[in-house]
Amino acid sequence: MIKAFLCAAIFAALSIGTAARGMAQDVTLTSRDGAIEVGGTLLGFDGEFYRIQTDFGVLTLDGQGVLCSGTGCPDLDAYVARFSFSGARSMGEVLMPALIEGFAARRGLSVQRSVQGADAFTINLHDGARMVAQIGFRLGSTADGFDDLLAETADIAMALREARPDEIDRARTAGLGDLSDTARSRIVALDALVPIVARDNPLREISVARIQEFLSGQITEWQAQAAPITIHARAEGSGIQELIEDRILSPAELTLVSGAQRHADDADLADGVAGDPLAFGMARLSDIGNARQLTLRGSCGMPLRATRRSLKAEDYPFAAPLFLYTPARRLPLFAREFLTYLTGPEAQRVIHRAGFVNQTREAVAVAGQGTRLLNAIAAAGEDVSLTELKRLTTALRGTERLTTTFRFRGGSTQLDAQSAGNIAFLARALEAGEFDERELIFVGFSDGDGGAAANLRLARKRAEAVRDAVKKAAYAADPSRIRLTVDAFGEAMPMACEEAEWGRGVNRRVEVWRR
Repeated sequence: MIKAFLCAAIFAALSIGTAARGMAQDVTLTSRDGAIEVGGTLLGFDGEFYRIQTDFGVLTLDGQGVLCSGTGCPDLDAYVARFSFSGARSMGEVLMPALIEGFAARRGLSVQRSVQGADAFTINLHDGARMVAQIGFRLGSTADGFDDLLAETADIAMALREARPDEIDRARTAGLGDLSDTARSRIVALDALVPIVARDNPLREISVARIQEFLSGQITEWQAQAAPITIHARAEGSGIQELIEDRILSPAELTLVSGAQRHADDADLADGVAGDPLAFGMARLSDIGNARQLTLRGSCGMPLRATRRSLKAEDYPFAAPLFLYTPARRLPLFAREFLTYLTGPEAQRVIHRAGFVNQTREAVAVAGQGTRLLNAIAAAGEDVSLTELKRLTTALRGTERLTTTFRFRGGSTQLDAQSAGNIAFLARALEAGEFDERELIFVGFSDGDGGAAANLRLARKRAEAVRDAVKKAAYAADPSRIRLTVDAFGEAMPMACEEAEWGRGVNRRVEVWRR
């Protein structure tokens, strides 16, 4: 207990993202022509901007336009960017430090790690003998990360799930902005929740309904072995366990069986399942160890498996993006530059080497879509005619499907978190000229609820909305060099069985094809 308290105290001291948080002093900022003078308490300096509390409220002033006088003025030559991360251990142990090291190498900086305990460390970056940045880490759960962000003892929260409504409300009340806004979060890498068993377990595939029955204790025995099922799960309050509750159990109004064996980390969970032929659990794809992933299969027979491509395209229903959340205040310039680096190709290579799925776009030719086209034929009912299937194959002949896909939150036309990020990724690619002299086709699909004609109209509407959003975001692109077109096929190419909402959600999508 004492050790944990000391780690938290050390982390709090290191997590001061702005120079004067907790040690505010009076300063006077004067415009360079001497015409304007503002006095107040220095709240922070990020290497670029001053933030001061004045009689007029909190002001943020560009450091290049003012001169600072007073005991609280920072030494500009000795300025060190200080900011901190808190939250999911699985992100903070390997992924984020690896990305920081990659960013440091790009800028020619040396890296030094200082450990304060099992759950806290700092990474110091030096340019020769001078320290230029000090980055604090506190490892815990996703909930811990949000708590530290809201308490302003951390600048960036590492999360294995999206912010929950109560966390969003608390952040808004605390003046930290709207955490549900895409400007407050970014996806660093992709992962997935996958069902796992031991390698010598004869089970090869499973339905979502059966997963729910196993986890909730409605089914307690393996039918083939006539033996009890041992359920393995992460500790209560861990990000992955919260994700399982949000995505798998709560939609069916179920809770985890009380006798589940709990594990402190993902590796222990995977080892526990791998070593027991009677075990079952849900794990992160990036950390299944020697256990074996099961394929998802519904009553209609369509298989879904978590792979690199299926996660990028959100074809797998339980994709689990890794998030960074930031407050609505200016972070140090160094931190902002690091966050920008995360979207570039160098960072994507680091993410891949760290064992996660990156967000680099891939293309799959029509020839590689065999299973999907077979599903389309097999699932075609009275409302999907042979003529419509012929139109689909004709329209997409000679094209490639990009792994950039857009899906919508349940019961709404709002894009989910990964898809909202795809708007910006695709817009940047258009601006960079990646698709010059090419045609991008935004193709809308729907679920099978309702009439085929209505579904076709809705699918086209969504495709047009996504196309227009990408166009708007790519304001610096040259429209004369690219063609952005729209097509729709309604319910003609399902990806998943529709006996449950998760399957219908997979089928409601806008794909991007390149000609």
